[in-house]
Amino acid sequence: MTATAPPFGPPPSVPAIRRPLAAAGLLAALLGVVFGLLLAVAGPASAHAALTGSDPQDGAVVATAPKQVTLTFSEQVAVGKGSIRILDPNGKRADTEAAPLDLHSGSTVKYGVALHTGLPDGTYTVAWQAVSADSHPVSGAFTFSIGAPSKTTVALPDSEAGGGLVGTLYGIARYAAYAGFIVLAGGAAFVLACWQRGAGARPLQRLVVRGWMTLTAATLAMLLLRNPYTGSGKLADAFDLDGLQAVLDTKPGAALVSRLLLLGASALFIAVLFGAYAKREDEQEKKDLTFGLAAGGAVIAAGIAGTWALAEHASTGIQPGIAMPVDVLHLLAVATWLGGLAALLVALYRTPDVTPDAVRRFSRIAFCSVLVVVATGIYQSWRQLGSWSALTDTGYGQLLLVKVGLVAVLVGVASFSRRWTGRLAAGGGSGAVATAETTTKAEAGAVPASSSGDSTSQDPARAAQLARQKAAVATVEKKRARDADPDRSGLRRSVLAEVGVAVALLAVTTILTSTEPGRTEEEAARASNAAAAPAASGPVNLTLPFDTGGKNGKGTVRMDIDPGRTGTNALHLWIEDAKGKAMDVPEVKLALTLKSKDIGPLPVVPVRLTEGHWTSSGLQIPMAGDWTVAATVRTSDIDQTTVDKNVKIG
Repeated sequence: MTATAPPFGPPPSVPAIRRPLAAAGLLAALLGVVFGLLLAVAGPASAHAALTGSDPQDGAVVATAPKQVTLTFSEQVAVGKGSIRILDPNGKRADTEAAPLDLHSGSTVKYGVALHTGLPDGTYTVAWQAVSADSHPVSGAFTFSIGAPSKTTVALPDSEAGGGLVGTLYGIARYAAYAGFIVLAGGAAFVLACWQRGAGARPLQRLVVRGWMTLTAATLAMLLLRNPYTGSGKLADAFDLDGLQAVLDTKPGAALVSRLLLLGASALFIAVLFGAYAKREDEQEKKDLTFGLAAGGAVIAAGIAGTWALAEHASTGIQPGIAMPVDVLHLLAVATWLGGLAALLVALYRTPDVTPDAVRRFSRIAFCSVLVVVATGIYQSWRQLGSWSALTDTGYGQLLLVKVGLVAVLVGVASFSRRWTGRLAAGGGSGAVATAETTTKAEAGAVPASSSGDSTSQDPARAAQLARQKAAVATVEKKRARDADPDRSGLRRSVLAEVGVAVALLAVTTILTSTEPGRTEEEAARASNAAAAPAASGPVNLTLPFDTGGKNGKGTVRMDIDPGRTGTNALHLWIEDAKGKAMDVPEVKLALTLKSKDIGPLPVVPVRLTEGHWTSSGLQIPMAGDWTVAATVRTSDIDQTTVDKNVKIG
């Protein structure tokens, strides 16, 4: 090749252009399907803790105003002043506005707020907001009535805590944090374990540094957004210093600060890796430094992964002592696999001298990482689901199925990459690299030979120009030879497809970490159904024999309660003598008691309609349960008796 050769090769052929376009189109279609599935199965993000009960219950009608309102949760939550608010029909505070009372009893998580005395009848709204033990905000609202339901000016919130613009920005920051950690940890691991010469490659240096910058920026954003994310939902509150101080006093805030400190240590690690280590020539010194960097990097990476495990799903629920180290191991394996995959992709596209041995070493490490990911993922799935039904009946389970499908696709694509790796390692790709390197050396050696003894030797500027031209030609030839290698090109395409699936997989994982686990969702649903489901269907019919002991003192009380559920009911009562005929008595009274909730006795005085028939149209049943109905019958001035019976009223 002469100096006058064009600096660029001929234009690529049409098939050469179509192949990457087809691969890009296939990748875009795959990503479209994945995100379509996400939209189909992913509802609003909810958190680990759930409201499992309240007193009064949602929709209950109580005869007299309770002294306090209590809320029961599925797990520990953080509450503060104003977390639970009781609003009267006019929207004014009906509670004392003090901090919620801690009413924990054993494993039961319960909080209560005291109410003002002398509250008028009407419908009251309970609005609550808290932060669950896994750092996600939870909120809700319900109503109960005193005396009888009424109109209310209070509108129930139509959005959950952690939503809106702040919730979206916080979710983006969470995704960026995961991505940054994977690129940072996986890229560094690729350099140390697979291709140590890559420490001096600028593209790999930029990749790892950008991973560090992304994780740092995302962590700072989450720290600032934490206050409005769990509180007001207003973006302006991100710069509230008092709110930031409150965040720093919480477990998630401490985890984010710890992550920033560890990122400071990782900056030093990166400086050594791409500075002194990249320039080290002595083999023994480099070996010792490799061991030191690997040990230090592993500690830093495990610490950063621990900031997620200590503040999110793994830190609460069953077996947290096992779940947290398993979660750290899972994150490290994912970073080694997917982050190394990103580093390999950059090396294949931007660094032509990556060796087949480096690719083969990464293939082995990735295989081991996949085994760890699968093993730890199975444990975490069992822990978060709890039953086979949760896999299909809950949002968490459906997202998990999408994730499992993506992992299967990723492993399938990786199998093609392993085949290309085997062919490359067997020598199919080394010839092209060697040819390119030989060409480069020949071109480099030709520069002084062609420039000596002619006019250019007297013109340094011209000599420098020719040298740059020859170097450009050599680089193009080297890239052309590399791209012409079918094994290397096949590996590049398969790794590109892997990275595309990994991006979608990371999106699913981010949504999954902010979704209420299936086990908790099912437990909350069972508790809610047990508390709210009607215990009896249709009208309640009772028959109570009585004997006052006096003359004509024997008889039967027949009673119908319609419709036999919470709220207003109509009562009809008939009294018959021993022969089954209508019996007139001077007085009859009723009382209802719900012993399990310490409610009652609620007095009921029916009105006489005709001989032997009494009625009451305003019987209030405040909540479902096993009620004791007591009837007091007086047959003379001195003869009376009380008979009772238990009945389930829903």
